[in-house]
Amino acid sequence: MKTQITDLLGIESPIIQGGMAWVAEYHLAAAVSEAGGLGLIGAASAPAQWVRDQIRAARELTDKPFGVNIMLMSPYAEEVAHVVAKEGVSVVTTGAGSPEKYIQLWKEAGIKVIPVVASVALARRMERCGADALVAEGCESGGHIGELTTMTLVPQVADAVNIPVIAAGGIADGRGIAAAFMLGAEGVQMGTHFIVTTESQVHENYKNSVLKAKDIDTKVTGRSTGHPVRALRNRMTKEYLKLEAAGASFEELEHLTLGGLQKAVVEGDVANGSLMAGQSAGLVKEALSCKDLICKLTREAEALLKGSRP
Repeated sequence: MKTQITDLLGIESPIIQGGMAWVAEYHLAAAVSEAGGLGLIGAASAPAQWVRDQIRAARELTDKPFGVNIMLMSPYAEEVAHVVAKEGVSVVTTGAGSPEKYIQLWKEAGIKVIPVVASVALARRMERCGADALVAEGCESGGHIGELTTMTLVPQVADAVNIPVIAAGGIADGRGIAAAFMLGAEGVQMGTHFIVTTESQVHENYKNSVLKAKDIDTKVTGRSTGHPVRALRNRMTKEYLKLEAAGASFEELEHLTLGGLQKAVVEGDVANGSLMAGQSAGLVKEALSCKDLICKLTREAEALLKGSRP
């Protein structure tokens, strides 16, 4: 499946693994890249030394291109921005802010810059600032979300810019990839399905929650605070939504989710942890290796794009 994205990034399949906080560490990123996609290390709110160690550990496992996702709201964002430039990763994706002040630094280091956007306005702005491609992420995705769906966002972004667009949000199989291409995308970014892969270091309880999820099993918390987050429903989301409806303060709501991802990913606390997952969780029914998953996805998508059943 050769596209503008495979050519731009030097990868075999136009499939990018999302930079999920606590989930997207070096084992997963390296495995995805080895399988022909683009693996990402999720820097989240981690300090720069952790990111440096993760990059070097990934290099021990693969010589294929991989990248780092930087959450620009992180207190360590400035240091991490310089670490990825010094380490010379292939790609940087960004979220939770604008990467404008770092783009020249990364470009001079030979790094491809791919911001995640949730609107046409931000997409145009990122193109003007020198982005190499964009991830247009719909609200079906897990974690922090925007307002528009993938179906409506991707074609509008693709029409608005001249750089390649990567679709994200609600994609978990070859049908989703084929649909994304029909909407104007040159690649896809997926998170939820990679959570359950054999190389993923996520706790088995979290993986099993994703595998058992039904179509209606995600909830969005934090709409009233301006920071909506999609996760699998559990005791924590139920309590959060109850407090939110009662008009609880931002601080009270934040306290409820404090350390939630660590509880889920590391400790396997599926009742009180934050089980971030997209609406595509209901499509995830088997745990495969990254290689087998990417082969399956590309085989399905290619068959559909050629007009036949996978």
